[in-house]
Amino acid sequence: MDLWNSTLGNGFILLGILNGSGSPELLCVTITVLYILALTSNGLLLLVLTMDIQLHVPMYLLLRQLSLIDLLFTSVVTPKAVMDFVFRDNTISFGGCALQMFLALTMGGTEDLLLAFMAYDRYVAICHPLNYMIYMRPRVCWLMVTTSWILASLSAFGHTMYTMHFPFCFSWEIRHLLCEIPPLLKLACEDTSRYELFVYVTGVTFLLLPLSAIVTSYTLILFTVLHMPSNEGKKKALITCSSHMVVVGMFYGAATSMYVLPSSFHNPKQDNIISVFYTIVTPALNPLIYSLRNKEVTVALRRVLGKYIWPVHPST
Repeated sequence: MDLWNSTLGNGFILLGILNGSGSPELLCVTITVLYILALTSNGLLLLVLTMDIQLHVPMYLLLRQLSLIDLLFTSVVTPKAVMDFVFRDNTISFGGCALQMFLALTMGGTEDLLLAFMAYDRYVAICHPLNYMIYMRPRVCWLMVTTSWILASLSAFGHTMYTMHFPFCFSWEIRHLLCEIPPLLKLACEDTSRYELFVYVTGVTFLLLPLSAIVTSYTLILFTVLHMPSNEGKKKALITCSSHMVVVGMFYGAATSMYVLPSSFHNPKQDNIISVFYTIVTPALNPLIYSLRNKEVTVALRRVLGKYIWPVHPST
């Protein structure tokens, strides 16, 4: 079989979810609206959490990082997919494909670890409130953030370099929303079974272990909440935790399906839908669920908008 030497400057063709949809125009509009929602909500959150000094506390430091990651994550994928459909040009260079894979893996891995640290933060806040500022002092929070970024970027760099080193068959059509490991391995002309096993192992490490930590944290939170004397406090905590678990379930469920399930369980249509969830849908929902329903954040939002965006000038 002829090989396609992608190092000579040839590119790939991304045949994403819009190309295989029965109503591509409607789907394109939906994806665009979700992207605008993600940009607006995460942008506002970053503004408020940065400008309002009263929100410079551990919990909101982690939320600020989550908003930054979501903003970058969806921007790596969505504009390219929409512009390709609008201008009918689905090509992506070899270097562009490698860069997109690296950035997507970095953002996805960082968010994966950060969500686990955020669950631990909620566990400490609810189950050990008197020791919260000891366990979650700023130095510890920054260590959590730095660890998430470093581990995710190192893993992404290794996976990107190894995935792109394979010789590809004379086929450049990636039937996927973006350049990711599973669809690219289907184009490889070498035996990739050992590397697929390695992807599985790292997928379990990066996804299932943090997910286990999240489930454990929220289980302990649930036991504590159920023993609260105040029904109002119990109801508020349960609503907050349940909404958090919905987002966690969407993100981890989709990512686990992509990177932990064997290749025999994958098909292009299913993989495209899964990718949309953790690259487009989740970044749009995270701010609404984690922050904008929070009273402290909404009050700070009005305060910041009133002071910096629409200042009220005293009448003369």
